[in-house]
Amino acid sequence: MAEHKIPPAIADGRNLITKERNGALEAVEKSPGHPTPEEWSVQGELHKLSLDDPPNPPESPIAFFHMLNRLKSTKREGWRRFKIEQGESISDHMYRMSIMTMLAPPSLQQKGLDVGKCAQMAVVHDMAEALVGDITPLDEIPKEEKNRRETTTMQYFTTKLLGSTTNGMATAGKNIMNLWQEYEDSKTLESKFVHDVDKLELILQMVDYEREWKQQKDLGEFCHVAERIKLPEVREWAAEVLEERKKFWGDKHSQTTGAEKVSEFLKDQNK
Repeated sequence: MAEHKIPPAIADGRNLITKERNGALEAVEKSPGHPTPEEWSVQGELHKLSLDDPPNPPESPIAFFHMLNRLKSTKREGWRRFKIEQGESISDHMYRMSIMTMLAPPSLQQKGLDVGKCAQMAVVHDMAEALVGDITPLDEIPKEEKNRRETTTMQYFTTKLLGSTTNGMATAGKNIMNLWQEYEDSKTLESKFVHDVDKLELILQMVDYEREWKQQKDLGEFCHVAERIKLPEVREWAAEVLEERKKFWGDKHSQTTGAEKVSEFLKDQNK
């Protein structure tokens, strides 16, 4: 077994963990601000944000509209680890996803894909992150706990903030909850397509940032996401994006993180 030296940054008290990369250990920053399972609750998060519950039942959806602002202001954590501090928000990610679903390949539409539902699902699927935050694997929060937080948050949004039987709010809330749950269950063609688009949007953003930073940032660790795309139509899109990345890096591509996975993915696509 190779001997690894512990990065000196680990000992200086910062919120870092070690991660193996290219046979060596490096220090990476954990996503900040996530409480332990015993600490987290919807009411606790509302208290930290100095937000009050609306009247019961609420008279209008205005409190919900204000809550949605947190999706605009909360950044996606994966990029922050690479010091992209002014990167995309959760809303940015969901907006491009929604537009992408509207361009669903004809072959999927011929199978009965409901494009309108996909567009709605795309702008709902990460809604719980308005309170939960963008939890990443580095946060080491169990999947069951992540699901508990997101489910209770969505229940709060759709039954508390949108719980009135007037003005169609309760019906809208139920529809939003059903769309979110369908995405989470990932059993329908629509939910599978949106899951794949979620991964493709990440790959697109990876390449966009590498171009923006003119090869100063190697974000190739996200390339592995392509392997988890299921539908052939979306895999074809992913292959095109990864081919773009290879051309962008040119002779340097083989030294970038994830280059081998990219080559394997493209090889499988070209069989």
